[in-house]
Amino acid sequence: MDLGIKNKIALVLASSKGLGKAVALELAMEGAKVIICGTDAEALANTKAEIEAVAPNQVAAFVSDITDEKQRKILVTESVKAFGPIEILVTNAGGPASGPFEQFNLEDWKNIYNSLFLSAVDIIQQVLPSMKANGFGRILTITSITLKQPADNLISSNAVRTSLLGLVKSLSNEVANYGITVNNLMPGYTSTNRLQELIEKNPKVNEVKETIPMKRFGKPTEFAAAAVFLVSERASYITGQSLAVDGGWIKGS
Repeated sequence: MDLGIKNKIALVLASSKGLGKAVALELAMEGAKVIICGTDAEALANTKAEIEAVAPNQVAAFVSDITDEKQRKILVTESVKAFGPIEILVTNAGGPASGPFEQFNLEDWKNIYNSLFLSAVDIIQQVLPSMKANGFGRILTITSITLKQPADNLISSNAVRTSLLGLVKSLSNEVANYGITVNNLMPGYTSTNRLQELIEKNPKVNEVKETIPMKRFGKPTEFAAAAVFLVSERASYITGQSLAVDGGWIKGS
C-alpha cells in the first residue's frame, strides 16, 4: 500500500530513543523526510546514523530540549531550513517520574505540564499556519493508555496527559476544513527503555503482562506502524480520534 507520504516533511519530537525513534524510522522508510530531536547528543547521532543507513539523505537531527521555549522555536526554524515547512508533526515527550501524589510539589507539576502539554501546544502553533496555507497537515500526539484507564503510581502522567485529549478533539474540529487531521495515539505497555526502567524500580510492573489479552508487551515497530498510517494520505478521513495500541489492555470500549 502506498501511504502517500514520500517526500513529506515530518518533525518527530523526542525521537532519539523509544517510541519517537521508532516512528521516525518508520516514516523515513516510507519515504518521508524526517527531523529528529532529543537532549542526548550521542543517542541522537546514533539514531540519525541508523535512519540514514536505510533512508539516505532523508533525516536531519537537532539537539533540542522541548521543555525550553527558546529551544522549541530554534528547532522549528532549523527544521524548516533543513527541508521546508513541516507537513507532519508528531508530538512526544518523555514520561514523568512515577510516584504517588505526595511525592510531587507544585514546581514538579508545573514542569510536568510544560513538558507534556505546553511543548505540544507551542510547536503546533508554530507549524499550523503553513499547514493551513498548503491545505495539508497531519498532527499526531503520542500520549498513553492512562488517558482511558489510569495506571497505578503514575498519577502525574495520568493527570496531565488527559489535557491533550481535549486539545486533539477541539483542534481537529477547528482545522478539518483545511485538510489537516489531528489524532492521538495511546501506547500501551511497550518494550522500551522507559518500561524497563519502571520494571527495575518496581518488578511487579512485569506482571502487567498477564493482564494484557495478548500476554506480551508491544513492540515499538507495532506502535510506529499505527502512527505512520494515521499521518498518511490514506488516513485523510480520520481525525479527532484517540487510538490505543495496547494489545487489548484497556478494559472499556
